[in-house]
Amino acid sequence: MLTLLALLFEATFGYPDRLAQRLGHPVAWMGWLIEVLDRRLNRDRDAPSRCRSAGALTLLIVVFAVGAIALVIERGLLLLPFGLVLVAILASTLLAQRSLHAHVERVAAALEENGLEVARAAVSHIVGRDTAALDEAGVARAAIESLAENFSDGVVAPAFWMLIAGLPGAAIYKAINTADSMIGHRTKRHEDFGWAAARADDLVNLPASRLSALFIIGAAYLTEGASASRALAAVRRDAPSHRSPNAGYPEAAMAGALGLALGGPRAYDSVPVDDAWMGDGRRAPTAADIRAALSLYRRADTILIAIVALVAALIALA
Repeated sequence: MLTLLALLFEATFGYPDRLAQRLGHPVAWMGWLIEVLDRRLNRDRDAPSRCRSAGALTLLIVVFAVGAIALVIERGLLLLPFGLVLVAILASTLLAQRSLHAHVERVAAALEENGLEVARAAVSHIVGRDTAALDEAGVARAAIESLAENFSDGVVAPAFWMLIAGLPGAAIYKAINTADSMIGHRTKRHEDFGWAAARADDLVNLPASRLSALFIIGAAYLTEGASASRALAAVRRDAPSHRSPNAGYPEAAMAGALGLALGGPRAYDSVPVDDAWMGDGRRAPTAADIRAALSLYRRADTILIAIVALVAALIALA
């Protein structure tokens, strides 16, 4: 029931901007701890093996701290009247259904109304790649890829771990995911120090990436103009060739469903990455394709909520 309430609350209300401005966000608090440990424990003069050990220690500290705090908060709130609702409201901050939709929709609106420069600025908030040289197709492709990948990382994965282990499960997942986004990059500073965070993130995202692809395929079956069969074919053919062991699954499903080709060459911090293509359709998506992807996303998210509701009902009846 906790996961269902959290999903419904976040989809309806999101995380209020005023609250974010005054108190920050739980993920930002996790990021602060990771940044402190990165500064203290990641020393350039250390040998690679020592950097890996320090990075593993950093991840353990973050996971233990976040998990312990979440467990204490959950148990404390459940002692109060309407405690489950209070825990669900707090847990909803670890989900990103509404905010993900809003960020991607801004990119579509920018392409439609404000031009390429504004669209590049909008998409830069949701992708890690270089955006200054992207053309309109590149901006649209980046937005759709981000929507697919973040459906897995920002919605399905925290919901999955919340269903398994409550608020602590979702919080620990977000801690690992945040650590990977901050120190899990293959840069000179973090290639060794972030190794443990990157491997842990690959592991905890594995179930959700496959589930996300299934939800997108199901959504394509229910969406006029989308193709569930092409989505399934793209997942089977292309997802294993993605440089990430997980991101290729929702990306390939989205690409196949919409008749697009996503992925391919791009640059991160001016370093070119020659990634595989997901899907065998058009390589020049438009703002209309972003809108179509958002429609597919809404249906996939509805399928997720329906399945969580079914699980909650079965648990209640057991």
